[in-house]
Amino acid sequence: MLPPALGNIAAGQLRAIAVTSKTRFSLLPDVPTFDESGLPGFEAVLHYGLLAPHGTPPEIIDILSAELRKLGNDLEVQKRIRLEGGDPLSSTPAEYADDIDREEKKWSKLVHQLGLKVE
Repeated sequence: MLPPALGNIAAGQLRAIAVTSKTRFSLLPDVPTFDESGLPGFEAVLHYGLLAPHGTPPEIIDILSAELRKLGNDLEVQKRIRLEGGDPLSSTPAEYADDIDREEKKWSKLVHQLGLKVE
C-alpha cells in the first residue's frame, strides 16, 4: 500500500525501485514499472469497482455506469483517489467484467501452482 510510504519516500528514508502496475504511478512519476526495470509481465494491482446483483436490468447498469463515470471525472474525486494511493480509471461494465475474469485466472493459477490452501 503506497500512501503510508509516500512521506518516507519523499523524505528520502525509503527508495522506491519500481511500481507493480503496468503504467507509472502519478504520484511517483520518476519511479519505473517492473516492466521498465527488466521484470516483464509482473503486475499486481488492486482494482475497486461497483458490482450489481445478477439479473439487474441492463438499463439500470447503464444508468449506474454513466453516473459513476461522471463521478470519476470529478477533479475532487480524482484527488481523493490519488490521496488514497490510486490512479483513477474508468471502464465499461464489460471491460470491468473482463478485468475480474483475467485477475481471477491469474491468481488462481498461482494459488494452484504453489499448492496454497485456506486454513
